[in-house]
Amino acid sequence: MKIQKLLLVTLASFFFACEQKDTTPDPRLDQPADFKKLLDAHGDWSKWIEAKAFSFAMIHETNLAWENHYINLSDRKVRIDADTWQIGNDGEKVWISPNRQAFQGNSVRFYHNLYFYFFSIPYIFTDPGVKVQKTENKLVNGISHEAYEVSFEANIGDSPNDRYYMLVDPETGKLAWVLYSVTFFDKSNTKMNALKYEDYRDAGGLIFPRIMTGYQFENDSTRRISYQVSFSDVFLVNEAMDDDLFAMPEKNAVAAN
Repeated sequence: MKIQKLLLVTLASFFFACEQKDTTPDPRLDQPADFKKLLDAHGDWSKWIEAKAFSFAMIHETNLAWENHYINLSDRKVRIDADTWQIGNDGEKVWISPNRQAFQGNSVRFYHNLYFYFFSIPYIFTDPGVKVQKTENKLVNGISHEAYEVSFEANIGDSPNDRYYMLVDPETGKLAWVLYSVTFFDKSNTKMNALKYEDYRDAGGLIFPRIMTGYQFENDSTRRISYQVSFSDVFLVNEAMDDDLFAMPEKNAVAAN
């Protein structure tokens, strides 16, 4: 009888501990008040924190090339299916199928989460190790925008020295522009680019831009268009995708940088 009572007490303590653990607030919900204001303008952003997986379709408007993106949000495993290639990150390496020559970009690793990252702003800046703070207003094409500066801890991502500024639409309070510099290929690079966010659409309580347009940026003004992409079929789900989706095929695939 004493053994049974001890077992019941032990089990009760175990389930109580599990219940306590499950109700602990996610630290990503604890964001600066100014940043929360921007996040709130994009819907119930706690849904991003709760989601386990994310997928979307994308078209490059310059050549109508299509891609389908699949991401596990907890471990950032990635799979991209395109017409002539597949790219994946299985958690240990980035791979491409059928061969490296199928992808014409400079770096498969740089590309594999590029559009996922841009498309997920501002939600993705709730990640641990990311710091968002209000800064002085920024001008784009003569219009002043409330601005947030984004910085990263030294061990975050492949390019922690990248610079990002989120600029707020003065009329809607939503993200209007992202100014950014890329240091993946050149750690000393400080040249800023501009990315415009337009035509927001609801996806399960969160909003995402239907169109993103990249511009060269100089003297607070946009110059030539660098690229334009459009998005559809955006899904956030509360179950992780199977690891097999992200595994490198046994044949006709190579690890790539």
